[in-house]
Amino acid sequence: MRRVCFTLQVKPDRLDEYRRRHAHVWPDMLAALRDAGWHDYSLFLRDDGLLVGYLLTEDFAAAQAAMDATDVDRRWQAEMAEFFINGRHFVVLDEVFNLEHQLGALQ
Repeated sequence: MRRVCFTLQVKPDRLDEYRRRHAHVWPDMLAALRDAGWHDYSLFLRDDGLLVGYLLTEDFAAAQAAMDATDVDRRWQAEMAEFFINGRHFVVLDEVFNLEHQLGALQ
């Protein structure tokens, strides 16, 4: 499994509503994410709007494509688009350190 971390920027004046929307994500959206291969998926939101996402997946491009092919994702993204600065453009971060990998290399 590959660990993926990405960032987005939520409009600062929309933070409370963004949090409310994610407190009760649609059940069919949750199922679609699971079925598309998004595992251990979490979002973290800073007070200035920096959103950090983390997930495990076999193939991130395939997991994204699987979601893009669903009607529920199209509906969800249409509702969420107004929350983001510069649209829904994921900036995927490079992993530069992993404790388990380095501990394993010592063994």
